[in-house]
Amino acid sequence: VQLQASGGGLVQAGESLRLSCVASGRSLSRYFVGWFRQAPGKERDFVAWIGWPGSNTGYADSVKGRFTISRDNEKDTVFLQMNSLKPEDTAVYYCARYLSGNTFRSSSYNYWGQGTQVTVSS
Repeated sequence: VQLQASGGGLVQAGESLRLSCVASGRSLSRYFVGWFRQAPGKERDFVAWIGWPGSNTGYADSVKGRFTISRDNEKDTVFLQMNSLKPEDTAVYYCARYLSGNTFRSSSYNYWGQGTQVTVSS
């Protein structure tokens, strides 16, 4: 299973980005998917998760009301819409496929994408 995250870039504070996560062989179908991020020198932190087929979601407090996770099941793609971006959102963003356990913990996910860089300037 190979996941690929894309859509990162350099934006100014207050702007938006939409990240996408795709996987080989329709490997996201029927799985929960999460987004995590890791800033330089920091641990990988939970951002959001989405269940199957997409009616259940969860967010970190730091992104609630600004980020929205969604999925297009026909295209087997998961999105992270990020609005009102702040400099503290700067990080490498990873998508991951859930295995078991607490959806907020990175250890509950067993397949990871390579990450996409998001940089927010002030």
